[in-house]
Amino acid sequence: MVNLKIVIGAKDGKSYQRELTEQETDFLHKKRIGDKFSGDQIGYSGYEFLLTGGSDKCGFPMRKGIQQPRKKIAVVGRTVGFNGKNRNNKKQNGLMTKKTVCGELVTKIIHQVNLKVVKEGSQPLGGEAVEKKE
Repeated sequence: MVNLKIVIGAKDGKSYQRELTEQETDFLHKKRIGDKFSGDQIGYSGYEFLLTGGSDKCGFPMRKGIQQPRKKIAVVGRTVGFNGKNRNNKKQNGLMTKKTVCGELVTKIIHQVNLKVVKEGSQPLGGEAVEKKE
């Protein structure tokens, strides 16, 4: 089984990474993008998190709106998995392309999950802080 990594985006702009144990991973399975849950289940008491996205073991991003827990080729505009620029790195209005994306359900093929802090707990998140790129 692939270990699940979480990236927690704090309100101060820093992000924290952690690898989950098997019990904590089982709790996150069958959650969808946009679900809120208590942090007590993954070792952060008092926190409340919002699941905002992630990627699978091949690096394909999760996309909200795809109900199946598998990969799918979607025609996308400027959104998750595509920045809206052509080959010459120029932005074009109405540019669309086919991209492979994953469904919104957390399954065993998902390798990384992105979380956002909705309610802070009394303890700091701790761990190594990764500065947000600007």
